[in-house]
Amino acid sequence: MIEQKKPVLEVEGLTKHFPVRKGVLRRLVGSVQAVTDVSFTVNEGETLAIVGESGCGKSTTGRAILRLIEPSAGTIRLDGVDLRSLSTGALRQMRRQMQIIFQDPFGSLNPRMTVAEVLREPLLLHGVANESNVEEKIKEVLTTCGLSAFHAERYPHEFSGGQRQRVGIARALATRPRIIVCDEPVSALDVSVQAQIVNLLQDLQKTFGIAYVFISHDLAVVRHIANRVAVMYLGRIVEEASAERLFSRPMHPYTRSLMAAAPRPDPTAIRERLAVEGDAPTALAPPPGCAFHPRCPLARPICSEQRPELRMVDGASVACHFAEEAPLAERAAKTDALPILTRRLEVLERARARNREASAA
Repeated sequence: MIEQKKPVLEVEGLTKHFPVRKGVLRRLVGSVQAVTDVSFTVNEGETLAIVGESGCGKSTTGRAILRLIEPSAGTIRLDGVDLRSLSTGALRQMRRQMQIIFQDPFGSLNPRMTVAEVLREPLLLHGVANESNVEEKIKEVLTTCGLSAFHAERYPHEFSGGQRQRVGIARALATRPRIIVCDEPVSALDVSVQAQIVNLLQDLQKTFGIAYVFISHDLAVVRHIANRVAVMYLGRIVEEASAERLFSRPMHPYTRSLMAAAPRPDPTAIRERLAVEGDAPTALAPPPGCAFHPRCPLARPICSEQRPELRMVDGASVACHFAEEAPLAERAAKTDALPILTRRLEVLERARARNREASAA
């Protein structure tokens, strides 16, 4: 009998709209619909990746989950505890169980604090350590994240980008959280360092059973690290499936467009790609019906009239009226976006193998 993993995070109907005010009296004239009716679960030791183009609501979703920004509506449960119902004091205690790794490894660290001071603060605040053993705990978490004990007395500007991100990971790991939101943690790093950081995150997940919400626009990294992938467009999830399923047979036209937009190994090669025209609509006034219909090559009149709900189609949850009609397998076979993703995947795997050999030695 297959053991079912316990859900760590359960999100239902998460919504975040930002009010827009104008004039001297700050009159409300509308709202930016950054995130609307987003639902998903993340199991223990699982990685759910959220992908989509800039402005689709990925980072807003991650911050709303942790209540770094207050959601407009929805339910967020961490190990069964409703985070939105907690008082300020109770939420502060729950912070130990949920952490975030930011995109910019330099901007997220206080330049006036040494690494030891950065790590000492959460360790003491959440009672993970006391004054007698905090130095030992700092050395332990630094070593776990691939740094040395002597790094504790250095300042952020004395590190490389990859080392700074390791400090950010160490800060998130210090309290031994149940879930970590990774907000594009490798997008500011070069490819070789990306591989090291991604491999570190995977090793930490295996060791401590941490669940990740991994926000990224890099499909190669997502394919390597994610168990499941949710694709967002204009504040809503339009497709969700296992990583293997999504990359082998993407169902939603927008998902296939993301695949086709990836850099190709041979820029002179002629390839068939889904024609997506125009820019994404503004979140201040989303189009009626399916938000993707103004750019979708498969759009029909019903798409502009009725918004499709997420439904199961051949093993994937898809919000599209005509997902079954598209020649999915042929499209996936003809696009040459996947080979370059595969090459990036091979780079990550080779780096992981080198790290294992170095550790064994």
